[in-house]
Amino acid sequence: MATAASEHETDTVALARADARAQGGGVADAMPYLPASSTPYPPPGVEAGALTWAETVAGGNYTHKVVARGTRIRLADVTGEACAHVLLYNALEPWERLNVADTVKIGWQAYLTTGHPLLSGDGRVLATIVGDDSGQHDALCGTSTAAANQAKYGDSAPQGPSPSGRELFTLAAAKHGLAPRDLPPSISFFQGVRVGADGGLAFTGSAGPGRAVELLAELPLIILIANVPHPVDPSPAYTCGLLRVHAWRSAPTTPPDPRWDATPEAHRAYLNTADYLAARGL
Repeated sequence: MATAASEHETDTVALARADARAQGGGVADAMPYLPASSTPYPPPGVEAGALTWAETVAGGNYTHKVVARGTRIRLADVTGEACAHVLLYNALEPWERLNVADTVKIGWQAYLTTGHPLLSGDGRVLATIVGDDSGQHDALCGTSTAAANQAKYGDSAPQGPSPSGRELFTLAAAKHGLAPRDLPPSISFFQGVRVGADGGLAFTGSAGPGRAVELLAELPLIILIANVPHPVDPSPAYTCGLLRVHAWRSAPTTPPDPRWDATPEAHRAYLNTADYLAARGL
């Protein structure tokens, strides 16, 4: 709430403009860094000048970006309490989007880690996980919903104390002309889930602070990220820590990279991707 002094300082257009401009150099714990090279936290071994995206995302917030093919995207869990729910879309034709069922099926593995291709429903690789020192991820539960958050925390509004992932994704998607109907199930990084012998889901939590996962864009991508608690996190409190996002130009997967021929299924998916791009002259 504004104080009496601050209200007085902004009670004319000129004073409001001066007040807004005075805050231009402010720094917050969570914010985008513009230009990306100004980030205080460049990834190890990456020149700050090479960065194309740099941002710290608060818990209960979201971010989004369009990135070029060959972009390497690093997500880092600062405190061990982040949970990055991610959706991917082909930026050339956004109706092509992440298909979690195919991602699990083609990889013959429900637990995501280094080398796992993230597939669309058209059998193409949207991105590949190329780095992972966490191992605590989830491709089974999706993100949180308004109804679940209202039942657990008493609120789910995007501007409230406990926003749901689905509602934040809706806001992020709208920035790219996408609607709620365009939101498929997401994957999440940094908070793990395992399936027990009885088919039940066991929440395994975080691998700890400072862990990171890196994705390689195999197509031009729209990426949406909601940093919210995992839907099966048993904690009664809405707890979600800072998420750092950095991206830089790299090279997509091509032969003779071992990922290209890691399995017959992966080989076919990368071939499908290359064929799609070749037909477009890319």
